[in-house]
Amino acid sequence: MASSKKYLDFVIEQLSGLEDISYRAMMGEYIIYYQGKIIGGIYDDRFLVKPVTAAKRIMPDAAFEIPYEGAKEMLLVDDVDNREFLEELLHAMYDELPAPRKKRL
Repeated sequence: MASSKKYLDFVIEQLSGLEDISYRAMMGEYIIYYQGKIIGGIYDDRFLVKPVTAAKRIMPDAAFEIPYEGAKEMLLVDDVDNREFLEELLHAMYDELPAPRKKRL
């Protein structure tokens, strides 16, 4: 099942208080970027983030879910209605996320 553009737009709006939020469509789903780093994505109308230490600390009871068959588990963000929480989560995660890959010329 592909994610809806409506759910993506909702999550992006919730994250609009942060600078440099972007997304890219990929096979019916959406990868979410924060300041150029991949933080997670929208999969089957679920907002999932990478399970870095900061995310696990902020969401200790979050469910681990598989975004698609064959992928590594990610953390389900249940509280997408809470903008302050989402901003805190992404700020906390940022330093633990890998730097963007250099594009080949």
